[in-house]
Amino acid sequence: MADCDQAVLIRIRLSDDSFGMEGERSRIVALEAEIERTLEKAAAGELDGDEFGEGQCTIYLYGSDADQLADVVLPLLANFKVLPGSSVTKRYGPPGSREEQLLVYSPQ
Repeated sequence: MADCDQAVLIRIRLSDDSFGMEGERSRIVALEAEIERTLEKAAAGELDGDEFGEGQCTIYLYGSDADQLADVVLPLLANFKVLPGSSVTKRYGPPGSREEQLLVYSPQ
């Protein structure tokens, strides 16, 4: 992808203060596969990996338009039950650029 300087960071709060439970990690890996397929189909960007630790998982998405990235993944997250404190951050440029944080709603 020619221009991947914008980002969406998905932070999923885990059930413990470490790396989460095995089933939780498996659900997140399945979510990542779904995100990758959806991003590819929409030609919106790419999933660049994840990081587990300190009670959260952060999924890193990059592309040329943070709003488009968020528009593609938010419907997937709406169906993925997350704990309170989970969030999505849109970053409009390289690290240090303007950011907009969105709270992820999870029906109980």
